[in-house]
Amino acid sequence: MDECAEIWYHPLMPKKSKRQKIRKAVIPVAGFGTRFLPATIAQPKEMLTVVDKPVIQYIVEEMAAAGIEEIIFVTGRNKRAIEDHFDYSPELEQSLRESHKPELLNEVHRISKLAKFVYVRQSKMLGIANALYMAKELIGDEPFAFSYGDDIIHARTPAIKQLFDTYRRTRSTVTGTMKVSPDLAHRYGIMQPLGRVTGKTFRIKSIIEKPKGSPPSLHFSPGRYVFTPDIFRYIEKTKPTINGEVFLVESVNLLARRRPVYAHQMSGRYFDCGSKREYVKANIYFALQHRELRHDIRAYLRKPG
Repeated sequence: MDECAEIWYHPLMPKKSKRQKIRKAVIPVAGFGTRFLPATIAQPKEMLTVVDKPVIQYIVEEMAAAGIEEIIFVTGRNKRAIEDHFDYSPELEQSLRESHKPELLNEVHRISKLAKFVYVRQSKMLGIANALYMAKELIGDEPFAFSYGDDIIHARTPAIKQLFDTYRRTRSTVTGTMKVSPDLAHRYGIMQPLGRVTGKTFRIKSIIEKPKGSPPSLHFSPGRYVFTPDIFRYIEKTKPTINGEVFLVESVNLLARRRPVYAHQMSGRYFDCGSKREYVKANIYFALQHRELRHDIRAYLRKPG
């Protein structure tokens, strides 16, 4: 992997630690978001709002609630809005203070304090595995969390935290999994278990991306991982496509051939907000959870007009 990375450090970024606590997360957000054009011509798809928060904030809040201290965004062109969203904004805070809007002031201030943020630039769109590799030097020899930038999982226990116990027991890479109906399995990466599945945690042989015909299981990947640093070595060994892209699933499959990789079934409600259909569903779902909106939205759904 010879792609160069431009690294911008948040001023609060801590010094390198040798602790094995899972304290870092990587979130790739460099994609163009073409499925949402023209909405994404001038704004990142991750900044599209679900009710009153951008998609990426739901994911960052999940990570923060799980105890993640540092979030590494792998960004690209036209992603400055993400950096600005999680940055300290003295002008906005002063305006809210002068307008006597303490609740909004507290919320804006809270967002900037969710974690310590680091930004790495992926200058060419060469796949998710390539994006992850951009964070290699910042991760060092620590285990770390990973999430796609457009998958929301609403759960009582943060989705990524549900994988931590499995990692601590196995000291191996863990991928989150959920169940999918047979008619939808062709849309997702599906786990191929190594042996019989008897509980919530099982070892996998591979992940089969969008299987044709009968799937090897009904366990799909909702975009949450705890990786050991070994993953970077297997990204280096992954053959790129004819377009030069390096797929993360292929790197995970190479790793699984040499070392144990586990899947853990997570609980929660999943929304693939890279899909228009799922994005609309997410807005309806979270509007029905919103204390100021749920009554009116429920009434509208019963009788539109």
